[in-house]
Amino acid sequence: MSETLEMDRPAAAEVKGGLVTYLNLDGAFRAAELYAKAFGAQTIASYPPDESGRTMHIHLHVNGSSLMISDFYPEHGHAKVAAAGFSLTLMVKDCDAAFDRAVAAGCEPTMPPADMFWGDRYAAVRDPFGVAWAFNQGK
Repeated sequence: MSETLEMDRPAAAEVKGGLVTYLNLDGAFRAAELYAKAFGAQTIASYPPDESGRTMHIHLHVNGSSLMISDFYPEHGHAKVAAAGFSLTLMVKDCDAAFDRAVAAGCEPTMPPADMFWGDRYAAVRDPFGVAWAFNQGK
């Protein structure tokens, strides 16, 4: 490994949670900024941007767990695809406040806060990158 690559590598970051989500997004640095505003995410480590402004890795801590994101790299077999078939659920103390914060940060409301049949308060949004997020407030 060259000295340059060794210097560009971020320091090891603590991985939180027993299941870590890794998202490929079109604009990982912009997503990290949005996730800080919308969900209180903290950037723990990241690789610097390449000449196109993309990064191969950003490590965030969100709501007590790790979330890792990167840009798409079609030239390396990671083609751009739309987010589909999943949602990321945040267990929160105040569903309404979490929903309002995400919407104010630029997320699209898809389900306003409501008391659900399973006894919890629940809401959902979609971020500008197409990722579905939900908020669940246990009783």
